[in-house]
Amino acid sequence: MTGTSRSFIVEADGGSRGNPGPAGYGACVLDPATGETLAEAAEYIGTATNNVAEYRGLIAGLRAAHALDPEARIRVRMDSKLVVEQMSGRWKIKHPDMRPLAAEARTIFPVGQVTYEWIPREKNKHADRLANEAMDAGKKGKQWEASQSRAALTVPAPAGAPDRATAREAAARGAESARAALAAGRSAAPAEPAGAKEETSAGWSGDLGTPTTLVLLRHGETPLTPSKRFSGSGGTDPELSEKGHWQAQRAADAFAARGTIQAIVSSPLARCRQTAAAVATRLGLDVHIDEGIRETDFGAWEGLTFGETKDRYPAELDAWLASAKVAPPGGESFASVARRVAASRDKLLASYAGQTVLVVTHVTPVKTFVRLALGAPPESLFRMELSAAAVSAVAYYGDGNASVRLLNDTSHLR
Repeated sequence: MTGTSRSFIVEADGGSRGNPGPAGYGACVLDPATGETLAEAAEYIGTATNNVAEYRGLIAGLRAAHALDPEARIRVRMDSKLVVEQMSGRWKIKHPDMRPLAAEARTIFPVGQVTYEWIPREKNKHADRLANEAMDAGKKGKQWEASQSRAALTVPAPAGAPDRATAREAAARGAESARAALAAGRSAAPAEPAGAKEETSAGWSGDLGTPTTLVLLRHGETPLTPSKRFSGSGGTDPELSEKGHWQAQRAADAFAARGTIQAIVSSPLARCRQTAAAVATRLGLDVHIDEGIRETDFGAWEGLTFGETKDRYPAELDAWLASAKVAPPGGESFASVARRVAASRDKLLASYAGQTVLVVTHVTPVKTFVRLALGAPPESLFRMELSAAAVSAVAYYGDGNASVRLLNDTSHLR
């Protein structure tokens, strides 16, 4: 970092109408000298708590500032005493939902470049209005748009600040940079925690200890599988077909031969429970159910083929294919699925540290585990093939890195 680096103020907030309930966040990046708004970010995030929304706002604000200048010094101002004290290191982070969010926030800038300051709510009106705009948009089934925002217009302009039109244009440009950074997910932050040494990357390091390995098994075939119909968590919950039971048994035999599985976790849907039961019986293990790894709810498209969906819902399908934040009518977006899969992943890593765990789940969750491990964009979900009863695997190391070990292996079925 040079001695002439810039400084930014990041103001962030989040809210939940129900706690947990419909939630959103808002964040803005300000010039500390003039008060000019350099960037804005806001998003409706579905059902979440206030604290989760506040942390998501912090992450968005830091990423927006990083997109403007990764060497800038940052002063974060928030009205959440919890987030400020935890990120300052004065309070412990006890809640498991908060730990990965705080860890993610710390990867964006080196620790020494960011300071945190608590401010009263009345001094955080800009971010608060952005968060409320995001929640209002979510209530209408939409996402927040910078061009429609009026969050900054009612905040008094400091002396010497540019006129509102100029500020809005600058904020819109900054918002575009922020959206690009947020869309890239973890890849918008440094590839490894800021300030970390090169040798900490998995695959190029010393002994990081025994990783936690999630062996991801897609369930066996159902009657809907051969015709490639949408079959999520909002449909008929089909059971395995005769071929599906055969596939589950072949997988059980393969895992028994390897002798490495120490625990089994399954989606609550019947096709996964039946697949998991076949393996559990063979290995003498119990099956633990995790609601977070169920398949996407495809809403009105449940039971339809892709062609039938395109004929009946052409505009909706195009929008869904173009954005992970768009949900099928009455269904669930891939962005929502990613959030709950990530939460389940973190719980699994905490509960089964250093073990090899069989996770019996569906196409979207398996692809999401792999995508998040690679730091790949959401559109990568459409670029992976995953067969019925296929095995994939991801190893997670103590330094936070992950390594994809296997993808779509069907050798046990041959």
